[in-house]
Amino acid sequence: MTDLVLREDHNGWTLLTLNRPDKLNALTVSMFRELRQHIAELRKDENIGCVVLRGAGKCFSAGHDLADIAEGEAVPSRGWHSETLRMMEKLPKPIIAAVHGHCYTGALEVALAADFIIASESARFGDTHAKWALTPIWGMSQRLPRRVGSATAKRLMFSADMINAEEAVRIGLAEYAVPQENFDAEIASLAERIVANSSFSHAANKRLLEATDSDPLDAGLQWEVQENEGAGPDMQVRIAAFTGKGKA
Repeated sequence: MTDLVLREDHNGWTLLTLNRPDKLNALTVSMFRELRQHIAELRKDENIGCVVLRGAGKCFSAGHDLADIAEGEAVPSRGWHSETLRMMEKLPKPIIAAVHGHCYTGALEVALAADFIIASESARFGDTHAKWALTPIWGMSQRLPRRVGSATAKRLMFSADMINAEEAVRIGLAEYAVPQENFDAEIASLAERIVANSSFSHAANKRLLEATDSDPLDAGLQWEVQENEGAGPDMQVRIAAFTGKGKA
């Protein structure tokens, strides 16, 4: 049986690939189950410092498989998909959604659970819940307004409009866009730049940002002072390497 989510480890980072290219990587319970297993394994893998999530073939994902919805998919619990994405979001290491082609509705909810999105210039984003008389249950109503602002989230959700990579960058949905021919190289370069930095700092910064999200500024500043995790075990080695005082 073909794996629905592939894992490919590189030098300190891993690439997870949604792997139903013949179905435009439409999301099923079985695919989520494999994604969840990878997430659980990556949480314990100290050799991996960054995770990139992308899609095989023509696109990231066309979204939740409508055929599965129509047939009444069997999920372990009502919030199981959302719980899986929350597990991904809370990984103590950076996770990047690398989006090319379609990224619609459920797929956008998956991408929003990453720390940030980079887009190929071929990427198209949209929330079509309203087109099908559906409401979000994987996190759209919470993560999209936090990313782009409430009014913009409402515009996208109410209109079900598709937007291109340039517009996604303009509104802050994606961080930046890359020509398709450079996309693979940029994914690898970005992941390598991230893993070159301290995994201690990455995990601590993720926890700090999570804990103070939407807090008033003074409360966030106080939390940073009181709950700061300090220096990591690799601080001295890194500083010595920079100053040239490390052992030859």
